[in-house]
Amino acid sequence: MSKTDFLWELYGSCMDLRRLSLFLAVAENGSFTRAAKAMYAAQPAVSLAVKELERELGADLFYRLGRRVALTPAGSALIEPARQALRDVQTGAAAVAAVAGLAAGRLDICCLPTLAAHPTADLIGRFRHTYPAVAVDIAAADDPADLAELLRIGRCEVGVTEAAMVPGDLHQHVLGEQALFVLLPPGTAPTSRPVPLHDLDGTPWIATRTGTSTRRVIDEAFASAGLAPNIVVVTALRDAIVPLVLAGAGAALVPEPTARAAAQLGAVVARTSPAIYRTVVLAHRPGTLAPAASAFVQLSTAATSDQNR
Repeated sequence: MSKTDFLWELYGSCMDLRRLSLFLAVAENGSFTRAAKAMYAAQPAVSLAVKELERELGADLFYRLGRRVALTPAGSALIEPARQALRDVQTGAAAVAAVAGLAAGRLDICCLPTLAAHPTADLIGRFRHTYPAVAVDIAAADDPADLAELLRIGRCEVGVTEAAMVPGDLHQHVLGEQALFVLLPPGTAPTSRPVPLHDLDGTPWIATRTGTSTRRVIDEAFASAGLAPNIVVVTALRDAIVPLVLAGAGAALVPEPTARAAAQLGAVVARTSPAIYRTVVLAHRPGTLAPAASAFVQLSTAATSDQNR
């Protein structure tokens, strides 16, 4: 059976697509109780909807582990088709809304943590100003690979990420270049001139783990100069990077908005020579986007073009 045939069979058997929504809520929240709270539904109603879905599909979707649940192999197999089914319904509803100028609808977007403040927040603010009736859901992506997976499985339709780390099976639209700055502990001698990377050889660095965008940038920048960064602290907690620098644990490479805010707290900010940039893009799966996502891409890329003129 093809994926399309499976989806049509799924639509036919699940007359109430809310069952699929509740199934996904249980899968994402790990329990019927938390799913009921997230969906503003009664817990017995959630349990009943899942049982009815299991009966229709002829397979258990969850292992019941006391108050927790875990997906069975059948449940895991249903996740992506269920998301696609709901996405198709949302796309159809949004297409109707598009005729009325996006008077309703929803935009599901994800972004890298270091791109949340800029440009993602700016782009969403502009989008909400233009389409105030469209709701926006922003999902967190741990790293570029996680973001790509969120797009592939249909959890999000559009992602803000780094061009160099977009897989070939996804489409991308360039938004522009983002400058990265060196953040140094308080007490470091300030300089108005760009600092050559060779002058930073041996400097202790705070960085995120391998596979993240800023870690790739710092590794490649030093490699291009024939050097290797002296990374002394590795953290997945990006909110801890500025406090770690302020505490004297090491230097860090951060986007300009973060650098400006840290400077107000006493950190020393410096440019590098050569300057370090990364290309920021919007990424999405191939094919037609829902009207809200399409409008977001058009609005965001148009705004970028205007700024670059």
